[in-house]
Amino acid sequence: MKTLSILGSTGSIGTNALDVIARDETGFSVIGLAGHNNIELLRNQIERFRPKAAVVADEEKAAALIDILGASSKTSVLFGLEGYRELAVMKDADMVISAMSGAAGLLPTMDAVEAGRDIALANKETMVMAGELVLEKARSRGVRILPVDSEHSAIFQCLEGHPKRGVRKLVLTASGGPFFQRDAVDLETVTPREALRHPNWRMGSKITIDSATMMNKGLEIIEAMHLFAMDVNLIEVVIHPQSIVHSMVVYRDGSVLAQMGIPDMRIPIAYAIAYPERMDLALPELDLTAAGTLTFIQPDCKKFPCMRIAGEAARKGGTAPAVLNAANEIAVDAFLAERLRFTDIPVIAEETLRAHDGSGTFSLEAVLAADQWARDHATKCVDTMQNAGSPRMKEGGSATAREYGSNDDSGRKV
Repeated sequence: MKTLSILGSTGSIGTNALDVIARDETGFSVIGLAGHNNIELLRNQIERFRPKAAVVADEEKAAALIDILGASSKTSVLFGLEGYRELAVMKDADMVISAMSGAAGLLPTMDAVEAGRDIALANKETMVMAGELVLEKARSRGVRILPVDSEHSAIFQCLEGHPKRGVRKLVLTASGGPFFQRDAVDLETVTPREALRHPNWRMGSKITIDSATMMNKGLEIIEAMHLFAMDVNLIEVVIHPQSIVHSMVVYRDGSVLAQMGIPDMRIPIAYAIAYPERMDLALPELDLTAAGTLTFIQPDCKKFPCMRIAGEAARKGGTAPAVLNAANEIAVDAFLAERLRFTDIPVIAEETLRAHDGSGTFSLEAVLAADQWARDHATKCVDTMQNAGSPRMKEGGSATAREYGSNDDSGRKV
């Protein structure tokens, strides 16, 4: 039996992972669950899977969770960053599912690698911010990092059994989000509610906005560069609105291997946690005759500049990707709070990246310092833009990010 800890159990990846695990309880056991603020959902997960430990965001939430679990509960309740880090290194865990949202997942994931735990990686920010450091540590500890993102899982599967010297390039597919066919001028008036209506997936608010701006694909390029040791110039993106081909590898002889399937995150999650086995998930198989025509479209990097900006960060290297990621997180939060326009998100990211001095030794400490610098700088940029009257505010005042659903507790991909 494989024992698992889940960082981000109440988010879309975490809830899907628990659905997969529940289908084979003789093969998997959950010993740790880390949620965030949704203590009702976490309580249900604890009662269903009986982990040894659970983690929430802060002491107040911890007290509330302890109260609703009752005195008979055998699950220890921890809180805050130290709680997440403690859960990541639980000695009985064989694998940690890293599914926290954003930069907050970096330190717990690094701790899990240091402790020798295999990683099912859904937190792309870990690779974006510190991919070289994480992989170096994984090699030294004999840790396997298995991708959970559907695109990187697809590349991983298409590369298996083939020497890397035969690879010409990697092709990541993108749904295009809800706006890839909308005129550029119309993007200035996009509202958070519109941007959160993804055509194919239900995800957390942060990743859904990143999909709409295509920053998500830019971050995935950086992640793929590290995971597969591939030159960033040999990684391409195509818009594939049907989300059936999850990504492709082009080989030197002209062969193209693609991984296909219905758009359901339980498939790549199951492959990561059961690797190299494949689980019987009892999901519908892909019906190509029903799917009909599959289309592939070149992305418009003028209309959606985030991929270009991410490419610049990847080529700069060092702490530049961490700066990009942090600035984007601040800009997305500001957009969800209606303090910025949709089209201001890449402006904040690019300005912060260009203002950053990336010189110096590349280390975890440097990454964390760059992350904090970028958050401070991007926040000032947001304030400046708002004071200049850039955003078009909703009548009746701004909404909060919580109104649209938090990054952590947003349901699951379907």
